Order: sequence, then structure tokens, then C-alpha cells
Amino acid sequence: MPKVSSLGHIGLTVHDIERSKAFYRDVLGLTVSDESDTGTVFMTAQARDQEHHELQLRPGREDGGNLIQQISFRCESLAELKAFHRDFLERGVPIERVASHGNAVGIYFADPDGNTVEVYWPTGIDWPQPFRKPVDLTAADEEILANLT
Repeated sequence: MPKVSSLGHIGLTVHDIERSKAFYRDVLGLTVSDESDTGTVFMTAQARDQEHHELQLRPGREDGGNLIQQISFRCESLAELKAFHRDFLERGVPIERVASHGNAVGIYFADPDGNTVEVYWPTGIDWPQPFRKPVDLTAADEEILANLT
């Protein structure tokens, strides 16, 4: 059975993106690793080449709306990610999408309460975020690796 190696990052939907970005930057010492033109902010406590982001802030939270955008768990290899994919299919876990972000390949699915969860493998490629491209995890490793970006 495949196993995740660590919590990778969490995404939060926030009321005020600038206020939240300032809080996590100025109070906790995180640095901004990327920002999108839609307002999404990626932040890390580590060097960007070690961990692109541990926190993703997304604007658009409404009162009573979802706070958690996603919970992401890291796995150690492409083989492990592919094992998760096979296991999810065998167990009937509904997969929302499988995507390359250039710097990672992730499988997105819902937990029993409807929270979005991601299991991902970091590729080691430094790639601007946000970026998303579909990936077929049933393909050969060489084909997957050749089409990450």
C-alpha cells in the first residue's frame, strides 16, 4: 500500500489576500515564492528550491464559505504516486484531476467530507506557479517525465 511521507502544503481561501499575505510574511516570517494575476499567493518557510510553497492563499472567502482550499500530502517518488493512482482506482476513490504543475505532479480527490486532498510528487523542476497541465499516470514514466511542462 502506498504511503505519504509528509504534509506538503495547505491552501486557504481568505477574505483579504493582502492582509493574510502580510500576516504570514511579517508575523511568521514566510516568504512569497510566487503570485498569480488572479491573486493567489504561494509562501514558504524554506528556500524556494527546497520547497516551492507550504502555504497557498487564495482570495474569495465568503462568510460561512470554505476556509480550506486543499490539503496536500507529499510522496517520495513518481512510482509511489502511480501506486496511489492505481490504489484510488481500485478503491473507487473519485479522482477530480491529475495534473502537472511543472514543479510537482498531483492527484486531486475528495475526502469523505468533501474536502479537496492532493497527493503529489515534487519533480525538482523550478517552474512558475500557478501552472496546471493534465497528466496520464497510466503512461510510461519516460512519457510522463517528458511532458511535465
